[in-house]
Amino acid sequence: MTITARMCTIAGLVVGAAGIGVLWAAGVEFPVAVPPGMIILLTGALFIAFAPWRWSPAVGALLGLFVAVGFAISPTGMDNLLGRHGADVATGQAIQLVGVLTALVAGVLATKAARRVPQRR
Repeated sequence: MTITARMCTIAGLVVGAAGIGVLWAAGVEFPVAVPPGMIILLTGALFIAFAPWRWSPAVGALLGLFVAVGFAISPTGMDNLLGRHGADVATGQAIQLVGVLTALVAGVLATKAARRVPQRR
């Protein structure tokens, strides 16, 4: 089986959601009982996996960009990543960041590749 950019986009979103899960388990407080980012990333992964449209990986790229920008502007993002709130928080933050950056890059590549392939009717 060939690993495609579309599959890497899905995997990146799932890894990003897992990173949020680690942050949640490490005691990082979220505004509601279940971290919304985790639900959003997993929903995006399911959408890309089952949507028939060529542009669907772009959703993964946008979700990856959204979470990465959120990390960059968060007042605790770098502190989390550098371990100032504990090693478990740093691990979760690193997992999340690797996942969403993978989704961002792979989503762009998958969308670009899908534009070159003629769509079947």
